[in-house]
Amino acid sequence: MNVAQLQQRSNNVCELCAATSTLNVYEAPPVANNISDREIYICNKCLAQLEKKEELDSNHWQCLTTSMWSEVPSVQVVSWRMLNRLRNESWAAENIDMMYLDDETLEWAKATGDHENDASVDLHKDANGNTLENGDTVVLTKSLDVKGSAVNARLGTVIKNIRVDANDFNYIEGKIDGQSIMIKTMYVRKQGA
Repeated sequence: MNVAQLQQRSNNVCELCAATSTLNVYEAPPVANNISDREIYICNKCLAQLEKKEELDSNHWQCLTTSMWSEVPSVQVVSWRMLNRLRNESWAAENIDMMYLDDETLEWAKATGDHENDASVDLHKDANGNTLENGDTVVLTKSLDVKGSAVNARLGTVIKNIRVDANDFNYIEGKIDGQSIMIKTMYVRKQGA
């Protein structure tokens, strides 16, 4: 389905929360030949929390009490998955009990295993619990030995323009003395935080 079709189907609002600002195409995983129309049109806030790049905001997801009744299977699947991630909230548990998905749609909804997860999100956090993002500046809280290198990574070294490791929330990448190194997030603190 192309963007114009999604815009028309959604009336240019997020198909989950009805927000109108900065909408994106989200393709509900997994990719499978027997599933068509996997795309939904959603806002940045829904996308960030759906992809676990931001802590879940239970109040924001109250919108699922409406979106779960959508006639669009991909919207139903994403709503069901998010309700399950929030199942410790009484309102979400009640909605899961009320929601009906046909066998094929339920199989698709369970295919990623995301419904077995809770609302916790693995974010890159520094030694003080501050969230780290690409481009941040950090300071080493411990002198570090860099294996296979003569790089001097001493306590208090400032590392600018870090990159978070997309595969492991315990690591960031930064340059010290012109050399890129991987650093555990527990040994840095975000500058200015």
